[in-house]
Amino acid sequence: MSIIHYYFIVCFTLVFMFSLKQATSTQVVIGAVIDNTSRAGMEANVSLQMALDDFNRQTNQSFVLRVINSQGEPAMAALAANRLIDSEKVQVILGPHTWQETSRVVEISNQGQIPTFSLADSNPMWAIERWPFLVQASKSNQDAQMKALAAIVQSWDWGRVTFIYEEDADSTFGRVIPNLLKSLQDVGAEIRHLVPLPPYATSLSEQLMRLKRDQCRVFVVHTSLKLATHLFQEADQMQMIEKDYVWITTNTITDLLYSVNLTTIFSMQGVIGVKRHFPEISSKFLEFKKRFRLKFSIEYPEEENNEPGISAVEAYDTLWAVAMTLAKMNNQITNQSQTFLEKVSLIDFNGITGRIHAIGRKLESSHIFGVVNVIGKSYRELGIWTEELGFSKHTDNRSTYNSSMKNLGQVFWPGESMHTPKGWIIPSSTDPLKIGVPAESMFKQFVDVVYDPLTNNFSCKGYAIDIFSEVKARLPYYMSYEFIPYNGTYDSLVEQIYLKKFDAVVGDVSVLAGRCKHADFTHTYSDSALAMLVPVQSKMPHKAWLFLKPFTKAMWLLILALTIYNGFVIWLIERKHSPKLRGSATDQAGVMIWLSFTTLFSLNGGKLHSNLSRISIVVWLFVALVITQSYTASLTSMLTVKKLEPTVSDIETLKTKNAKIGYGKGAFVAKYLEEVLGFKSYNLKNFSSPQEYAKALKTGEIAAGFLNGSYLKLFLAKYCKSFVVAGPTYKVGGFGFAFSKGSPMITDVNKALLEVFESGKLRELEDKMIGSERRHNNGCSNNLRSGWTEEESYKVYSTNK
Repeated sequence: MSIIHYYFIVCFTLVFMFSLKQATSTQVVIGAVIDNTSRAGMEANVSLQMALDDFNRQTNQSFVLRVINSQGEPAMAALAANRLIDSEKVQVILGPHTWQETSRVVEISNQGQIPTFSLADSNPMWAIERWPFLVQASKSNQDAQMKALAAIVQSWDWGRVTFIYEEDADSTFGRVIPNLLKSLQDVGAEIRHLVPLPPYATSLSEQLMRLKRDQCRVFVVHTSLKLATHLFQEADQMQMIEKDYVWITTNTITDLLYSVNLTTIFSMQGVIGVKRHFPEISSKFLEFKKRFRLKFSIEYPEEENNEPGISAVEAYDTLWAVAMTLAKMNNQITNQSQTFLEKVSLIDFNGITGRIHAIGRKLESSHIFGVVNVIGKSYRELGIWTEELGFSKHTDNRSTYNSSMKNLGQVFWPGESMHTPKGWIIPSSTDPLKIGVPAESMFKQFVDVVYDPLTNNFSCKGYAIDIFSEVKARLPYYMSYEFIPYNGTYDSLVEQIYLKKFDAVVGDVSVLAGRCKHADFTHTYSDSALAMLVPVQSKMPHKAWLFLKPFTKAMWLLILALTIYNGFVIWLIERKHSPKLRGSATDQAGVMIWLSFTTLFSLNGGKLHSNLSRISIVVWLFVALVITQSYTASLTSMLTVKKLEPTVSDIETLKTKNAKIGYGKGAFVAKYLEEVLGFKSYNLKNFSSPQEYAKALKTGEIAAGFLNGSYLKLFLAKYCKSFVVAGPTYKVGGFGFAFSKGSPMITDVNKALLEVFESGKLRELEDKMIGSERRHNNGCSNNLRSGWTEEESYKVYSTNK
């Protein structure tokens, strides 16, 4: 072989080796860290391979994919990231699907300035700022999803929910819980309990038992599919997937619901789920679905279901976005990671999940969610929810939207129930409601606690108890309870609810702003007014001039004018017929005055000559008869009945005289008298019974007393002869029932209370209570005919209601 041949061989070899080196140096390697033991990881693994093959074939590229299985362990994910960067020399990393793994991977990739596209469903808000090489590839929108959950809660008028989540402080507490809390508040609901579950819990019976004992029956579950499967199977065994329960799952569970086995599905009957929505009828997805099912069945033959979900299509679109960006840089990314990230913000194409559009280092989030209902061997698509428009059965242009989920059709609830659960219940396994009642009410007609030494039990009766019984009878469910007498102030009684000693308080308890800090109150069932009560005194006019009192001065002047006018008319008519009516002016004036008064008491018809005179006299005598009868009746009344008036007319008089003031024991009135009306504390005296109260007023121990509206009616029904209401009335809180803060019973009790009002039963019970006092004081109101009647006693009070 000649030297020339050797020369060509050497040159060819050098050129080949140089070309090979160039090809190797420009080869782009894409890495992926996924959990190949999870359904999302399996789907992503198949989709990434399909996406790379499709992209290389369509663009004549030769990208390489390196996938490492993290097995769901954050530590394994971190080792995988190190291996991909150091050994495989990857330019980009995709995955994983959980934030715990993602945070470990991005910490390492950020040090090596390797862009990482996170497929995690929920990333903390601060993550993008902390790690400049992190790109949020998932289109999941937790903010919008929480609004969707709140819209579901609002649709069925549930006031409270229990949030069950997998312990993950960064993502859950950083974004999910705050957004859910705000979204629920916007629709008038709240989170009753936060229940964290450990990711690797072997038993959840303790947590579930606590939930079963609680009143709230609406549970929102935000966990991994693995933990949710465990949760629902245990809940089903504990009979918590039954009537009156509500279970709502987030997309972390619902997105993969199609892949679970029948055992899990049967344990989730009636569950409502929210999942991420993408167009499943598009030609792109249908073609992808056909190829995916075949490849997935080959790759994972042990899996029963080979349908692609959101994890598959999202991974496919993400790899296309990465590959397209790399292609635009001519595959030159080494030491150009920052330029690559700038190109990422320009991503904009139509993928399987719809439009793929980047905003900074985030893919634009989806604002559409599907709503499903687990029934039978699978689940039923109820419809969709959009952040702008609400609920709809379809997504086309002809769809109608509604703010309520009810327009999506019948929902199959847990326990095979077709009736909407009310969202809470009084658990039958718990003790009866402990209801506190005041043991020392000032008026026993409201609350009377009686001890029976034979049975060693207390019994309660009275107006407030009767109203509560009527309310209980109108509740849409059975309520077991027991009354527990409480000795102490009313403020302290209400505070016992806050201290968990009582579940509710029933009695003559005023609704006050200060008490609302410790409990929630129902509508008031009594008048909300405070009035001053004072003794009455009789007022007799001076007897010397008593005869003038039946008529006013104006009336006397009018009678005088009419009398003189009548005399003048008779004189004018008769003067032509009688010579006696003629003469000097003085004589005629005297005759005219004489005629005026004589016609007042006699007819004198025979002495009159004209018929006109006789007609005038008849009319005048009729008027005179009415006047004299009215005068006689009024004078008789004044001589026989005493005129009653209050001893004090206003509170300023009491302050000026530094008078003593009375109020009911244990009531809020003392504070109101001192702080609002300005009385001195040393001038205030409390009383524990109406008898003591009445005695103190009669003896002058106190100059006046203050009672609220309901007490006032009862007191005046018994002592109407001795006391009256004086001065203005003051608006204060009426009587109501108290329950624990946020109690779901408030709504039902208020509705039942309104039914008691509207049926007239409240008025009937009040009339019965007051009528009983009147019967014990027979003739009470009849003795006040010409003085302060019962209606007059309530005059000011009634006009200020």
